[in-house]
Amino acid sequence: MRKADKVYNLLKESYPYAKCGLDYKSPFQLLVSTILSAQATDKSVNKVTMELYKQYPDLDSFLTLSKEEIEISIKKIGLYKNKANNIYNMCRELKEKFNGEVPKNMEDLMSLSGVGRKTASVVLVEAYNIPAFPVDTHVFRVTRRLGIAKENNADKVSEELMSKLAKKKWHLMHHLLITHGRETCIARKPKCNECSISAICNYYKNIKKEI
Repeated sequence: MRKADKVYNLLKESYPYAKCGLDYKSPFQLLVSTILSAQATDKSVNKVTMELYKQYPDLDSFLTLSKEEIEISIKKIGLYKNKANNIYNMCRELKEKFNGEVPKNMEDLMSLSGVGRKTASVVLVEAYNIPAFPVDTHVFRVTRRLGIAKENNADKVSEELMSKLAKKKWHLMHHLLITHGRETCIARKPKCNECSISAICNYYKNIKKEI
């Protein structure tokens, strides 16, 4: 069995509850939330969007907002000015270029303001169940520590992971790695002694050599 599949099986046992942490009721809301989630926690995004989506649940209602009004609504989230600008422009691009519909392919999604490969991948896999492999900071860190990814940027790590796992496993593996990164394989002082996959982890093997 390939190492990536071993990791998948072990993490699946460890985190049966792993799933998307963002709250949303439509592809549009998911797109907005994912743009907001860059360098922010899902929890902080959900706090802001709970009120935001009550007042402005869809694209047409978002189009009534000025940039300044969006800024005020999301001010508790980091990089809010830049994100407000992207969301303001993205809404207009959706209306003008895609008749108000959130696209169902990578290229069109990435043509929108504030949407990179990771955001586009999240929308594809979560909203439309189209296979993709989003790579955030947790997935990037965990897979490189494990040794199942070696590339130096998120887009290439995404391609690497897709080549090592069956397509049907991409969606759940993404959530398993994120959960593992948040709860166990944290950025500083990872909890290696509590880790269910330390036996096959390159990072842990190197630590043991140094002791």
